[in-house]
Amino acid sequence: MSSNYKWVHHDGSALYVSNPAPKPGDDVQIRIRIPNDIQPEQVVVRTVHDGEPRVVEATVDSKTENETWWSAQLPVLNRRSHYRWGLVGGNVGYGWLNAEGWFPFDVSDASDFALSTASLPPEWSKSAVVYQVFPDRFEKSGKVTDAPDWVVARDWDMHPEGRSPNTPKEWFGGDLWGAADRLNHLEDLGANVIYFTPFFPGKSTHRYDASTFDHVDPLLGGDEAFSHLCKTAHGRNIRVMGDITLNHSGVMHEWFLKALEGHPIFSDFYTFNPSYEHGYASWLGVKSLPKFNYKSDSLKEILISEHDSIIRKWLREPFNMDGWRVDVANMSGRQGELDLTHEVARITRHAMEDEGDDKLLIAEHFHDAGQDLDGDGWHGSMNYAAFMKPVWNWLVSEKYEGKWLGLPTDVPSFSGPNMVNSIKSFSSRMPWRSYLYSWSLLDSHDTARIRSVVGRERHHVAATMLMTLPGTPMIFQGDEIGAEGLWGEDARTTFPWDKPDKWDMETFELYKSLINLRKSNSSLIDGGLRWVHIADDVICYLRETEKDRILVAVSRNTVDNVTIDLKRASVESLENLLGSAKLSIDGSLSIAGAGIGIWRVK
Repeated sequence: MSSNYKWVHHDGSALYVSNPAPKPGDDVQIRIRIPNDIQPEQVVVRTVHDGEPRVVEATVDSKTENETWWSAQLPVLNRRSHYRWGLVGGNVGYGWLNAEGWFPFDVSDASDFALSTASLPPEWSKSAVVYQVFPDRFEKSGKVTDAPDWVVARDWDMHPEGRSPNTPKEWFGGDLWGAADRLNHLEDLGANVIYFTPFFPGKSTHRYDASTFDHVDPLLGGDEAFSHLCKTAHGRNIRVMGDITLNHSGVMHEWFLKALEGHPIFSDFYTFNPSYEHGYASWLGVKSLPKFNYKSDSLKEILISEHDSIIRKWLREPFNMDGWRVDVANMSGRQGELDLTHEVARITRHAMEDEGDDKLLIAEHFHDAGQDLDGDGWHGSMNYAAFMKPVWNWLVSEKYEGKWLGLPTDVPSFSGPNMVNSIKSFSSRMPWRSYLYSWSLLDSHDTARIRSVVGRERHHVAATMLMTLPGTPMIFQGDEIGAEGLWGEDARTTFPWDKPDKWDMETFELYKSLINLRKSNSSLIDGGLRWVHIADDVICYLRETEKDRILVAVSRNTVDNVTIDLKRASVESLENLLGSAKLSIDGSLSIAGAGIGIWRVK
């Protein structure tokens, strides 16, 4: 099969889909671009209505020197409409284009393109750059001096023990007063959303073992400090996201203690069974994290849906939070034969929409999130599977010996084609808009640092991919200055505000430049994606809107005089925007070492 089939293209961006949020019964115009040397007799769209396949004929829309555009009217009748393109006859024979790519044989519906009739995510999240803060390690104000007896106090300049009985108890003293004092750093960087890991009290400094959802941990300054932070951030046009576990609470949570007493309201919030290891269901068997039972209507009401629910409370005065990131969202509502995850996502989304249509809902999901992103629940996920993991696989340093996120093996090294195939495999399982609004990340408080995994030069390559591939970029505090860490807790280091010698200023300036580039080019925010060149050591791709086109090249090793098919990509001119890569209009690309190049093209 000719390699030219990679240029047969459709995605969910505005170049190809006239309406990303149709109402039931609407017709949506969809388009496909086909190189002129591929000449099918027919182009069709196969869709599914009420569970039954049907076919819609496409017609020629327009033609250029290099390609022909076909279009079809896609009737949208169901909540989520699947479709794929079929090319038949001529010099094609037979084949299908779905969100994963071109297949000259019949394929399942799993990777079909998809449209949802649900409302779109908040408009502001399109251009968001998220900054993740682990509050105990970001900045301390000195206002919080009293600590409970379970903490193990640490000096700010110490490194976390990492793997010891003290790990969840290490207290460095960062608080929300301090975080508010450092919002100028976010402004300087260009980030416009600050996302906090949990601020509820617990018996750990990671705080996923909440003892209540009604108040901010006094160790972080309490409700007053968080209210001050939210007001200060909003005054600087920085939005605030919180972190909540809809899957479990802590064993000292007020609800769990009442459930143990047999309180009539709370007794069914958890699943008690003497045959279980601890006498109750818990997250992965961890005794301190009892799991919520979503058979309980009272739980769903008090936690999520009723007027004064926990989810709603923090979206109102005096906090006015802009959304939630939901911890282990993939497990919430799933327990044995029970699977209510989609219901949990939908009622959470609906409760938040009642508080305003500008609230964002993001799910934590470490693996295949596609089945949970159906359009009317989570707006998107933390995109470990379709972004972070493939980027690690392509750029991992031979010197890094960390294990592969739950598997008993070192991080495997992928070729460029295998990295792209991995991205396609996972991103094709979700609607385009879910892919676009999901958070792309290079690491988080749960992983090793990108700098430690790939090294300095490749970190810069990874940051370029973070800011130029589809998705909302999320930066873990300190990545922008080259922070290191070999695994999750080892990476939860304090920010060295008073030690400028620990700042990699070249990395910081690159992050700033990339963020500014993203904000000033619409194609990097919501443009389509075409893979232009994929080889073992170099990847080249286009981000496109009708009026804006950006070409990006990234390499992990030196490449010299590689030929890029710019004619096929309809590139007529090049304007260098960032990076040291050399690209001529005849398509000759050279990059020294691990490097980048970004051009505006026409």
